[in-house]
Amino acid sequence: MMSKQINKKSKIVPAVLLLFAFVFVISTFSDGCRQSEKQVVHQLAPVEKDSLWKAPELSEIHSNTDSGKLIKYGYELIANTAFYFGPKGIIAHSTNGMNCQNCHLKAGTSSYANNFSKVYSTYPIYRARNNSIQTIYDRINDCFERSMNGKTLDSSSHEMKAIYAYMKWLGANIPHGTKPKGNGIIKLPYLDRAANPATGKIIFTANCQTCHGKNGEGLLNTNGNGYTFPPLWGKHSYNDGAGIHQLTKFAAFIKENMPFGVDWKHPLLKDEEAWDIAAFVNSQPRPHNDNRNDWKDFTKKPIDYPFGPYADTFSEKQHKYGPFKPIEQQHKNENKSN
Repeated sequence: MMSKQINKKSKIVPAVLLLFAFVFVISTFSDGCRQSEKQVVHQLAPVEKDSLWKAPELSEIHSNTDSGKLIKYGYELIANTAFYFGPKGIIAHSTNGMNCQNCHLKAGTSSYANNFSKVYSTYPIYRARNNSIQTIYDRINDCFERSMNGKTLDSSSHEMKAIYAYMKWLGANIPHGTKPKGNGIIKLPYLDRAANPATGKIIFTANCQTCHGKNGEGLLNTNGNGYTFPPLWGKHSYNDGAGIHQLTKFAAFIKENMPFGVDWKHPLLKDEEAWDIAAFVNSQPRPHNDNRNDWKDFTKKPIDYPFGPYADTFSEKQHKYGPFKPIEQQHKNENKSN
């Protein structure tokens, strides 16, 4: 009798211990899952749609008002610049045929694709490149002169007023002096080497040539008055004064928005591939912009600005292709000593 009770207890004790162990494991696993979930939520928080600036809808514009008509015309000028100002433009033949939205995707409304969300809230602003305070009108004309290798607009023209009205409308709800999430582009980590144009050519051929052409000539639309896909070099492309001619900007733009249809949340290319493509494209011939009046203070030049003189001893080639880490480190050391 006693022996049977002991045997029964001996079976119960391991069973209880096993149950406790099971509960402990499940509890630990659940805690771990909750902790992992918190980490994942924390990591994803910055990329949630609601945390980013969202452009107002064009349908919200009151088209029957003068201000509404002006805003919509501004949108048209950004989306179809070549139709109005390209080589076959109906207003003037004053640009290379590219559209503003070739660099400012979806007419400046797409996240991390050089959108216009911060323009109205941050301008006028001092820009070291221009050695002066710039207005929105000045900034627009910078793009007309450099990115579209064209002529400036009269700041009092109907077209300039329309572009200004559109940008004001896009940024009307942004507090003055602030930059909303999703503006600009997300900077890529620097490579430990120089970006390689030769490697970039191979990657360009595999991923970019279909749209932009074997010789970077782009693809004209059916009317021949603008580009469905813009030229990346040659006489109809951006000149060497355009912001996108700086490698850090172009590589990041490529990574987050190219090939066509890709966005920053679902990139196709690796960082190093984007750097090498940018190096290849920017090594190709294009119109030259007179930069003699830019960056009077050499210490303010970005480390990837491809034209000297510089306030450091690094070569023009290294400033164009990298590696950028040594340049950045020297600048940091000098700033500390000053």
